[in-house]
Amino acid sequence: MQLAGQRGNLVGMGTIFTQLVEREGPRSLYLGLAPALTRSVVYGGLRLGLYEPCKHVCSYAFGSTNFAFKFASGVIAGALATALTNPMEVLKVRLQMSTSSTSTIGETRKVLAQEGLKALWKGVGPAMARAGCLTASQMATYDEAKQALMKLTSLEEGFQLHLISSCIAGTAGTLVTAPVDMIKTRLMLQRESKGARVYRSGFHCAYQAVVTEGVKSLYKGGFATFARLGPQTTITFIVCEKLRELVGMTAI
Repeated sequence: MQLAGQRGNLVGMGTIFTQLVEREGPRSLYLGLAPALTRSVVYGGLRLGLYEPCKHVCSYAFGSTNFAFKFASGVIAGALATALTNPMEVLKVRLQMSTSSTSTIGETRKVLAQEGLKALWKGVGPAMARAGCLTASQMATYDEAKQALMKLTSLEEGFQLHLISSCIAGTAGTLVTAPVDMIKTRLMLQRESKGARVYRSGFHCAYQAVVTEGVKSLYKGGFATFARLGPQTTITFIVCEKLRELVGMTAI
């Protein structure tokens, strides 16, 4: 975001945290919260809810639910969920980068007036790729990790198994999605109304990043991504498994 928004020198996560609190107050850490929560409810529900049906379709059609089919089921579930919720992601990113105090509705009107309806689906390609990779890596890894742990250890269905499996899934999800997340964010921050676009596509963005900043740039913000995605994945799976148990459903 710093590079795309041209807001000062590139610094680390700790420095950004301190600067935000000092200059803009603790509330700045929650910029874009409304669209983020709205997206989480719809996107989170869809990607988790669609995984099992997709896996059952693969089982019915191909007679197998190996890792490849689990991964494919996650890709489909994540991509469909993101296609529907991309406007909320764009608004969240814009609100986080905005230098003026504005509401979600105000930012929506501004984007529509200056850039048109299509701007709300800016970066939807990389966003779908990112969500597909994230859901696939999380769900498939969690599913496989659970099966492997139950076979290789004395762990049984329960909190400890869910905790360890979700930690593994969170790590895998970060490694797979950090580069796509960086590309998606840069594309979403491009403002069509302000001259020529810097990046023509997701592939062009990745190419430019590697050429001008090196391969490591693909994992820029990787630690911050893990700091958010790791706990989020763990909480999501533990809560999801508990809710499934309470309503009488089988575990993932």
